[in-house]
Amino acid sequence: MSDCPGGVCPVPWDTIQRRPVVQEDLVNHPSHYTDGGIECIEAIEAQLSLEEYRGFLKGNCAKYIWREKHKGGKESLKKARWYLDRLIELDEV
Repeated sequence: MSDCPGGVCPVPWDTIQRRPVVQEDLVNHPSHYTDGGIECIEAIEAQLSLEEYRGFLKGNCAKYIWREKHKGGKESLKKARWYLDRLIELDEV
């Protein structure tokens, strides 16, 4: 079985070239937030004052931590960290 990756042996008549599956980054750059050439977060930041944007980031941190046990698990915690990192970056500028 060592010549059979994943337990599936190649056959000579299978000549179709398959693209490797690339897994989407659902935490840092989900495709549903990057459609149209600008990320949604950048558009939100542009239309809010600094204090409003800080509140938005804090609210998203709270939301993802709050729902972690019921929706998303570790992925929700990573999303909360993503928003927290952006909040920290604001204070470092």
